[in-house]
Amino acid sequence: MFETLRAEVDGDLGHLTLDRPKKLNPLSTLTLSELAAAARWFDEQPGVKVVIVSGAGRAFSAGADLGSFAGRQEVSIRDAAERGREMADALEGMRALSIAAIQGWCVGGGLVLAAACDLRVAAADARFSIPEVDLGIPLAWGGIPRLVREIGPALTKELVLTCRPFDAAEAKAAGFLNRIVPGDELEASVLELAHSLASKATHTLVSTKRHVNAVTDQMVGTMRSWSDADGLVTAFHDEECADARRNYLRARGGDG
Repeated sequence: MFETLRAEVDGDLGHLTLDRPKKLNPLSTLTLSELAAAARWFDEQPGVKVVIVSGAGRAFSAGADLGSFAGRQEVSIRDAAERGREMADALEGMRALSIAAIQGWCVGGGLVLAAACDLRVAAADARFSIPEVDLGIPLAWGGIPRLVREIGPALTKELVLTCRPFDAAEAKAAGFLNRIVPGDELEASVLELAHSLASKATHTLVSTKRHVNAVTDQMVGTMRSWSDADGLVTAFHDEECADARRNYLRARGGDG
């Protein structure tokens, strides 16, 4: 049904898996569109109460596939840049509860994807990074309000501005993660949590999710990110931002 991910139903559980493991599950414009479509598809499966969101292979997601945004698009550059916000909004608005199962690297847009989930469980050796500023682009896709909601404004500024990596222990202490488990127990632990939630009445699950989301939306308002795409478009055309992007890629052996 999809090219870059798998969406499956197993009883009252759904599984949404990023499926480009050789490239560490990058988020191309196609993947973003497919994630939004998958969220809408799960809404059409009335028996699904919980959706587990994961990445195949050794990483959750390496983040945005910048090449897909810079390449030839069937839509405008701004519309392509808007795909990330649409993805996060669709996943967060999904009726079913979502649990992000995070292993390996969770980078940039991948972290926004995880932040759009209701709960987050990570392997003890998971690593996180938000390199956008070093790449000469602002963190977009509704990432800023979601991070402020989960970890507060001061730490959001520090992590986004410094671009420094951080580990699962710091992510848990900051409030971004619900649980940390040994790497070889991640799948079993997430399944146990998912089955526990799915055993509860649908109405109470949905009501609680919507109630919490309504309260936090009044606090940080993800709808304020409607102009995120404009910031990305500006960054792609700004020469100083382009220099930062080239230097970042060159320092890491890229094509910069």
